[in-house]
This record gives sequence, structure tokens and C-alpha cells, in this order.
Amino acid sequence: MILNGVITIGKDAEIQQLARQVCKEIFAADDLNETIDLTRRVDPDLIIFDHYLGPDYIAEFIRANDTNADVHTLVVGDGDNSIHSPAQFMEMGAHYYLHDKQDHHRLREIATQIKNTLETGAPNADKDDFFADELAASVFMVGKSKATLDTLKMIKLVSSSQCNPVLVVGETGTGKELVAKAIHTQRSPNEPFVAVNCAALTANLLESELFGHVKGSFTSADREKTGLLELAGNGAIFLDEISEMPMDLQAKLLRVLQEKTFRKVGGTKELSCNATIIASSNRSLINEVQANRFRRDLYYRLNIFPITISPLISPDRKNDIPLLTKYFLKTSMICPGKTNKITSATKLAIESLQDHNWPGNVRELRNTIERAILLETTNKIGLSS
Repeated sequence: MILNGVITIGKDAEIQQLARQVCKEIFAADDLNETIDLTRRVDPDLIIFDHYLGPDYIAEFIRANDTNADVHTLVVGDGDNSIHSPAQFMEMGAHYYLHDKQDHHRLREIATQIKNTLETGAPNADKDDFFADELAASVFMVGKSKATLDTLKMIKLVSSSQCNPVLVVGETGTGKELVAKAIHTQRSPNEPFVAVNCAALTANLLESELFGHVKGSFTSADREKTGLLELAGNGAIFLDEISEMPMDLQAKLLRVLQEKTFRKVGGTKELSCNATIIASSNRSLINEVQANRFRRDLYYRLNIFPITISPLISPDRKNDIPLLTKYFLKTSMICPGKTNKITSATKLAIESLQDHNWPGNVRELRNTIERAILLETTNKIGLSS
């Protein structure tokens, strides 16, 4: 899907190149006044901010933007060199955050989500083709196989209960974050959804991201920081790959689950945690417990009603492969010049896809289809692609 208009703030050529992948027209602004003026004139679908502008710039824009309060905002970070954390931008009102300028897949997912939001209420002839129901469509959970239907049934069962925390288990690339978003959509759709990858941050940084810190609590803490647990409010926080969380931090998380309170790093004030805590793992947590890499008490606290996602090669989910293939062909932006020109795959190609083991699951299938789009010269993907 392609957005109509995108505003980029600043003259960073890489950010403008990134934006070109998902929009028909780009408008560049140099400062806040020009951004506001362009927003009023062109009614953009998305505004992209460079993280160097800082969280306060986002807050200023939102205060000054009185004509298009629903415009979506995206911040592009600089990987591990980013000056500010995603939580700081989200706290100021940013809708989305890209880890770096190479996060092309995530940008396309965001663009699709924005386009879907803009078209809410309009007839969508394709929706019923790809999704089992409205909940699946709301989080782009493609599939109608028995495995997908069983997963949706478990999501609805958990969502209608008071179960908290929720554990989601599945191999890499099976769609654990989609399940987390579906639970959030069912429980608290108008509240924040925040996510953190426990494997991507050092122990100290992860603790600060989760709990926040008070000014002066450590050398570089020059200002107070709101953690993701607080930022989630009455919504949901998704702890991706919780098996990678350091043991000492696991103990602090266990206290949050039991007491529903926490303290900022260096702080003394008890803060309430009202969010639904959703944890995921691509490993067997009981095996991690037996290997002394995961706390037994935390495992039992998480393992109330685990939602297990079947791998793509499972007999119960294998039938989703043709549907996923069609969906990726329709929504891929890997090659804008071929958008809507490659419409299907040959029967032999589909059979070959269904025979593959897919260790990377849906994520690997998407990458395979996008590579085939780049190579294909006809309107149908074949075995040679």
C-alpha cells in the first residue's frame, strides 16, 4: 500500500529515500513553522522526524498543529547511537519509531497500518480474502487455517478474562507480536501498546527502559525518565524474547507481577503498574529453567494460560502459505515499479513453498516472496524466481 503524502523534517537524504518507498509525494520541511504550514496545505498521511530533533520538537509540533490532529508521526532513530530512547518520543506523542534508517520492513508495515486506518469504514473487497475475522484484520494476522483459528480462539478467551500476565510461545517469525497486539486490541484498544525486545538491550539499559530512572541515579542520568511500564498506563507492554532477560532483572519483574508496583531506578516512590504484561519466547522456558537460565518462580507466574503459535510447517498451519503468498504479493513495496503487476504464483511454485521447512516461518516466507518479486520478469512468480 502507498501513502499519498509524507512530510520529512530536515534535509537528510537517507530519510527522504526511506520515505520514497511508501509514498507518492514527499514534502521536505526545515523547521517547525514550515512543518505546520505544509501540514495545513497538503494534509499528509505521515510526518517523519529525525531523532536528532529530540522529543521536545514532537511535543511542540503536536501543540502547534491545530488543523490535523489525527496526522501520524514517525521518528527515525540511529540504531544504538540514538540520543533519545523510543519511550521518550512516545511519551511526547509520537505514534511510531524506527530503530534506524535501514528498517525498511517495519516502515512498510507502518504504512500499511496507516493506510488501513485511513480507509476504516470503507469497503475492502480484499479483507475477507486474507483474514479469518475482524480481529485478525485489525492486526494483519493473515490466515484461515485450523492453527490460525485456534490461535484466535485462545486470544479471545484470554482477552475476555483477567489473565495477567500473558505468555505467548512460538518459533522465530511465527507472529508473536501480532498475537500481543490482538490481545491489546481486544482489551484496551484506546490505550498505549509499547514493546521492548529483551535481547536487544544491555541489562542496565533494559532496566532503565522498563522502569525509568530519576535524575542523578547514575552518571548519564541528566534528566528523569519515564519507563515503559509507566508509559503503558492501562494498555499493554510486550516483553519480546523474555528468555533473554538477565536473572537479576527477572527478579524485579517478578515483583511487578506479584505486587503490581515498581520503583524507578534510583527512586523511592512506589508506582502502580496497571498494564497487561504480555511476554513472549521462542525458546522452551521450562528448558531454560532446568538450565538455570530462567527463574522457576517467574516461569510459573507467567505460565497461567500460554498461547502457543504453530510453526508455518505445521500440518494445521501449512494451508495458510498460499494465502500469505498472495497477501505479500499484494502488499509488498520492495519494488514500487512492480506494485500490483505480479499478481500470483504458479501452482508448482506454491507446492514448492508448501514443501519447504521454513525455519524462519512467516518472516522467512515474506523475505522469500520479496526476493522473488525482485527477480520475476512476468506477472506470475514461478519456480525460477
